Amino acid sequence: MLQNLPILLIPGLGTSPRTYSGILPELWKHGSVAIANQTLDDSMEAMAARILAEAPRQFALIGHSMGGYIAFEILRQAPERVLKLALLNSSARPDNEEAKEKRKKQIEKAGQGGFSEIIEGALPMFVHSAHKGDKRLQEIITAAHHDAGAKAYIRQQTAIMGRKDSRSDLKVIKIPTLILTGDEDNLIPREPSEEMAAGITGAKLTIVPQSGHMAPLEQPELVSRALAEWLDK
Repeated sequence: MLQNLPILLIPGLGTSPRTYSGILPELWKHGSVAIANQTLDDSMEAMAARILAEAPRQFALIGHSMGGYIAFEILRQAPERVLKLALLNSSARPDNEEAKEKRKKQIEKAGQGGFSEIIEGALPMFVHSAHKGDKRLQEIITAAHHDAGAKAYIRQQTAIMGRKDSRSDLKVIKIPTLILTGDEDNLIPREPSEEMAAGITGAKLTIVPQSGHMAPLEQPELVSRALAEWLDK
């Protein structure tokens, strides 16, 4: 077990440190915690380079959703600096053409002043069906997106469309790895998580019950427990 290893978290598309608010107290017990700013660039390569320039020399890396896409690019640029890896509600796959077309429409709408409408319309997809009426969750998710704002959202959507296929990189990852997803993720289904867990030597797959795409917010205690076990390895 690596004692007091710095922990670096990367939020997902259009979100902010609020995504991790429920799990920070547990992570803090295991080492210093930093949350990367993933809002300033429009490519995965630039995002990863900026994060690495500001990060500790070596660290445990946690990426949620798009944060996982950035994590793969960080591993390509500086694999020796990442000692542990956790991918939450994420995927190693690139966008297909249908997904790219949807993102282009969202970019256009956000650029025309429809950012709030995009987020409001997506709220039911972010969470487990049991949580769709949870006003507190809706408020946190909405606030997280407005922390980042429309311009960052457009840059990030552009970066996601251009991301590399990371599936061929899975076999070279040899560090302790946790793959975590919800039992009802309507944005990134379970199959990509199963694929990553099967492709990374020794990876552990955790399916969080009563959870959708925002597992760290929906089930912070369960996610904290899974991350604590991973950090203690």
